Amino acid sequence: MDRLKEVGADVTPDEERPVIAGLVALIGVAVVVGLIAAGVVVVGAHVLGLGGGHAAAVGNEAGATMVVPKPQKTQPASGPSITLGSNPTSSDTGPAPKIKKPKKQISLQAGETSVAPMGRIDLTGTYPGGEGAVLNVQKFSNGTWQDFYSISATVTNGTFSTYIQTGTPGTNRFRVIDSDTHLASNEVRVQIR
Repeated sequence: MDRLKEVGADVTPDEERPVIAGLVALIGVAVVVGLIAAGVVVVGAHVLGLGGGHAAAVGNEAGATMVVPKPQKTQPASGPSITLGSNPTSSDTGPAPKIKKPKKQISLQAGETSVAPMGRIDLTGTYPGGEGAVLNVQKFSNGTWQDFYSISATVTNGTFSTYIQTGTPGTNRFRVIDSDTHLASNEVRVQIR
């Protein structure tokens, strides 16, 4: 027994409890890292102006509140909306020329003029002012224009594209038509060999 006491006599209290010493060190590191992170968040919020800060306190002390007024009807202007800085001369006595508004027009092109039966026919075109319009593909058959298997194209940035396939031999006539306004494009002809 004396021998055991002599062996344990040179051990310090920290060496007797290594788990407790490790936990204390870990808690110390966590506290330091937490303080640094909190400091970074506070400084960042101040730099970005995210805190209530001094401006909010000043506004509250001054009794400032945000009030949105009720909407009220306004009276239309009694005079001209636009005045031009030109003086009419004797040569300007005639009526002002009328400016014609450009007519919306659908322009259609076929990528191919002749294909094998069930070959791909690319249809592309432009439709200025038709943004978002749905254009249905139609085929001329038995003397009338008929929808071609519910194939359609949507106008994006003034342009559209789709493709079709048909096995009907001979010259086939196609067009697209705006499903809302019923404005039709020019027709294109494709030969099926």
